[in-house]
Amino acid sequence: MGVHLRKKQIANGKESLYLDFYPPVKGEKGTYTRREYLKRYIYEKPKTAQQKLHNKENLVFAEGLKNRREKEILNEQDGLFNTKNKKRDFIEFFQSLCDNRKETDGTYGNWLSALKYLKAYTGENCKMGDLTEGFCSAYKKYLLHANRLNTVKGLKLSQNSAVSYFNKFRCAINEAFDARLINENPLRHIKGIKEKETKREFLTQEELQLLAKTECDLDALKNVAIFSALTGLRWSDIKNLTWGDIQKTKSSYFLHIFQKKTDDVIMHPISETAVKVLGEKGKPIEKVFEGLKYSDSNNDKIKRWVLRAGINKKITLHNFRHTYATLLLNKGVDIFTVSKMLGHKNIQTTMIYAKVLTETKVNAANQIDLEL
Repeated sequence: MGVHLRKKQIANGKESLYLDFYPPVKGEKGTYTRREYLKRYIYEKPKTAQQKLHNKENLVFAEGLKNRREKEILNEQDGLFNTKNKKRDFIEFFQSLCDNRKETDGTYGNWLSALKYLKAYTGENCKMGDLTEGFCSAYKKYLLHANRLNTVKGLKLSQNSAVSYFNKFRCAINEAFDARLINENPLRHIKGIKEKETKREFLTQEELQLLAKTECDLDALKNVAIFSALTGLRWSDIKNLTWGDIQKTKSSYFLHIFQKKTDDVIMHPISETAVKVLGEKGKPIEKVFEGLKYSDSNNDKIKRWVLRAGINKKITLHNFRHTYATLLLNKGVDIFTVSKMLGHKNIQTTMIYAKVLTETKVNAANQIDLEL
């Protein structure tokens, strides 16, 4: 197997450049040599310095392309990359990644949202061969300036949503590269979008107590929220929790679970109160919260529940994990222990909660005022 640079005489003393690929290809009409015409020419007998420079530049280009084609052929022989993959549908591939997360990943809805923006940008037409560094850079810029889809006209997509969607795009690119569906990773030299620091809403212990005594439209949802506030577990770990994961020693309870986001097996101590929230124990292989899904409908139920308790805060299910972190810090638990309890691999992630706590203390100090 090889690639050869050939020349074909054309008019006006010029030679057209093309590549021949060997061995010949067997087709329906017999055997033929595959050729690639480069749409470049050289002068057969260059006379001027300009013509000589023209020949040099075009021959360098042709030799470089010949070497790339040889590399592609070797990669195909080694099973590394097939040039036919350039025509594969990236949108379809991205959709398959979404589908794979439908039952196993708490970020399924976020993946679908990321797909919507990718479709909007590409007009639902994007092949693997389109995934160049320029394309990825332009898509990043698009997300940073895009309007929100299916909402009030002119309302901008938040920066942190752009961060999330671009990260999903990056994940899809990485998976395509690992599967040898693209020859090079076009995001290699492109930095991610910087996350914008936002206020992390949480509940005080008094507010959490209010919610515990307030009726919710769905009891299972209430139990999940309170359980998250008492354990700090993410929804992705709670929804997979089985009764067999809850274990007891002589003096305490703990969870022996695989933490999905960090890909770690952990022994997570929990309180007796957290266990009581779960109610009657089921069989070891049964899920504790069977059938409960993270959805817009359930988030609306949480909003109504919070309002019913007289709490004027924007609370979603994830805010109960924030509540767990801030309550621990408020009780004097050191930042390193809190980091371990939250399953953070980086202490800097936990420091965000310490900053929130500082703001809370400042606000508390300013509640007492005197006219002097």
